[in-house]
Amino acid sequence: MSCVLTTVCAGYEARFAEFAFEPGFAAAVDQHAAEIRERLGARSAGPEPAAPDRAALADYALGFLDALAEIDWREPVAYDYAVCRLTALTYLARRHRLVAPRG
Repeated sequence: MSCVLTTVCAGYEARFAEFAFEPGFAAAVDQHAAEIRERLGARSAGPEPAAPDRAALADYALGFLDALAEIDWREPVAYDYAVCRLTALTYLARRHRLVAPRG
């Protein structure tokens, strides 16, 4: 199941470079990441956000990708809701080391 996270990361990790010149995109991804954490119940008692459960994050990603396939979504050059969500999934997976590093 973490294979889906690896696939999402491979497709959207390059979008991190856009944060430097697209502050609106960076803020949107941050909001999406917070919402995903909340949906998956990743709560933390301390100042550092808790890591989401790997299996739950993978299930969420799979469901999201299935929904995009149903509407025949195609990735735009800029960013939309789906790009923000997929980039947030990538951020969470990388930030919390839920997938193996590229290399």
